[in-house]
Amino acid sequence: MFITRKKNILISLFVTLTLLGIFTSIVYAAGGVTDPAVLRDLARVRQVTDKYHDVNAAYADGFIRTPECVASPDGGMGIHFINPSRLMDPTINILEPEILLYVEQGGELKLVGVEYFYGIGAPDTPVPNPAPPAPVIFNRPLDGPMPQHEPGQPPHYDLHVWVWQANPSGMFAPFNPNVKCL
Repeated sequence: MFITRKKNILISLFVTLTLLGIFTSIVYAAGGVTDPAVLRDLARVRQVTDKYHDVNAAYADGFIRTPECVASPDGGMGIHFINPSRLMDPTINILEPEILLYVEQGGELKLVGVEYFYGIGAPDTPVPNPAPPAPVIFNRPLDGPMPQHEPGQPPHYDLHVWVWQANPSGMFAPFNPNVKCL
């Protein structure tokens, strides 16, 4: 009886530690996100963007590559592929990100994330005062408002989502220390 009880305790401990390890891995892969609704939405984004691992699918869907890889001391954003028709759409749809984020690896482009972009004014104008409220996706407001980052860009809100590359700074951090520009 003592051996059976000890065996049951060891099995229970093993199962608990295994489940804890699986849960910890899931939370890490999701950038610390634990909200079940947000995890479902992130899974849907992965599902609809999976085809963009082939950069030719991005080109076929109207995405245009920007010339440079964006980096800072906090990490990289990567190379932005912008979809002009989605940028002009005044709504945010998590299943249709306006921007795809890639990084060069071994001479190939690797999909690392997506970016949602919500313009709040004409190109080359200041942030409106007062600014409209930020759209909310994944149970969080988009970052901003912020002025244009380059000529021809409107003031906007945006949100980076690292669905294809783990980010120690968090799923929704603008920069990812794991993304390097060559």
